Amino acid sequence: MVSERGLQVLRAIVQDYVDTREPVGSKAIVDRHAFGVSAATIRNDMAQLEDEELIAAPHTSSGRVPTDKGYRVFVDHLAELRPLSTAQRSAIASFLEGSSDLDDVLTRTVRALTSLTGQVAIVQYPSFARARVTHVELVQLGGGRMLVIVVTDTGRVSQRVASVRDEFDDSDLGRIRAELGTLLVGRPVREGLERIAARIATPDEPTVPRETATILIAKAVAEELEHFRQDRLVMAGSANLARSEADFRGSIYPLLEAIEEQVTILRLMGEMVADDQGLAASIGRENEPFGLGEASVLASDYDVTGARTRARVGLLGPMRMDYPTNLAAVRAVARYLTRILEEDESGR
Repeated sequence: MVSERGLQVLRAIVQDYVDTREPVGSKAIVDRHAFGVSAATIRNDMAQLEDEELIAAPHTSSGRVPTDKGYRVFVDHLAELRPLSTAQRSAIASFLEGSSDLDDVLTRTVRALTSLTGQVAIVQYPSFARARVTHVELVQLGGGRMLVIVVTDTGRVSQRVASVRDEFDDSDLGRIRAELGTLLVGRPVREGLERIAARIATPDEPTVPRETATILIAKAVAEELEHFRQDRLVMAGSANLARSEADFRGSIYPLLEAIEEQVTILRLMGEMVADDQGLAASIGRENEPFGLGEASVLASDYDVTGARTRARVGLLGPMRMDYPTNLAAVRAVARYLTRILEEDESGR
């Protein structure tokens, strides 16, 4: 059982190691921190921490560095979130204000977060499966191409070009538009997908050009609605991994591969358990099932009122990171993101 002073020594070791990247010795702790005890007493505390596998010596006769277990104890019991400065809050606001749509908001979000923290920033797209379709529009582009526009009650506007091979007069175009509206408008995305699938499976007069076009357009709509349901990530700051490569004992390739493929990070973020503040952290060996045993992932929930769901914004980086500041940044950005999406929802 680690003593209260031992936990404070662990705090000092984590803070000093994060600041200097150098193993921390007892004399350095005495010099930098006001414990009011001798270096010999600090060494005894460090020996206890080492017995508990919270710190380790990277080299013989060196100072000590935190283990992933030590970082976990630090985050769970010792890390007080540091309030962001006025300048940092202003930076977040300036990054996020004036966004034109959800894609732009999320892109700005990761740019703000990686700028604040120097880590890889991640934001998860919310699932819009429960959003309702409010409008379907068709615009002929010429050359047998049709622009299909789908709007949901979350404010998301999505478009896709369908190749229909023929041109249609206003009457035929109106009938296709009306049919798609009957199938989709006012219905959740999930139900709309089911109705579109049924329509594609049972075409009327399949040799008639208008019916052929209807099926092709319906397929384009189905692809777009399926896109609404898929979990996706937006990320920024991958180059920061190269700058912190010395913090990884092995290769950073597994992290780069996870960033490229996204599925691993989506699964990991989905399984992280948040505390009562909506914050979650997964550190070191906790990430081994995902091939990221030398990394830490921090996340905070944000709300999407129109989609009636939550998603996550987070950071990926080495275990040696400034947890109090990074957790505070993740939480602040998530709150700003929630507020902006709520304002956008109420403004429609």
